[in-house]
Amino acid sequence: MIIKKFIYKYIFRKKYFRYGACNRCGDCCSKIYVNHKHGVIKDEKEFSKLKNLHPFYNFLEIIDKDSNGLVFKCNKYDKEKHICTIHKIRPGICRRYPSEIILNMNGVMSEKCGFYFKPIDKFSSILKKLERKNLNTK
Repeated sequence: MIIKKFIYKYIFRKKYFRYGACNRCGDCCSKIYVNHKHGVIKDEKEFSKLKNLHPFYNFLEIIDKDSNGLVFKCNKYDKEKHICTIHKIRPGICRRYPSEIILNMNGVMSEKCGFYFKPIDKFSSILKKLERKNLNTK
């Protein structure tokens, strides 16, 4: 566990461990923000350009726009069977879901989702580090 913690924290720069498994609820396929080079996709013009760069973007359909950016749904999720129709060849964004960027964007996981996050460092250890740092600066 010490090696895993080191790799996640210092090499991957992660703050959370991801646990759990997919429950096939489909919530992650029905409200998607796509984070690209310059952040979340904000307008349809930008999205049109991205469609030419990667086939995955052609699976997405714009369903809304909010303060974060465009909101999409994937048209490859079968709601009746609760499966992804391209599961074996699904793109990286789907394979990596969920990532802690959701938490960084102040997002929340669906209550139906089988995945969850736990902080790598316990709050008490972070607090102790801050207290030591404050003592050393005085």
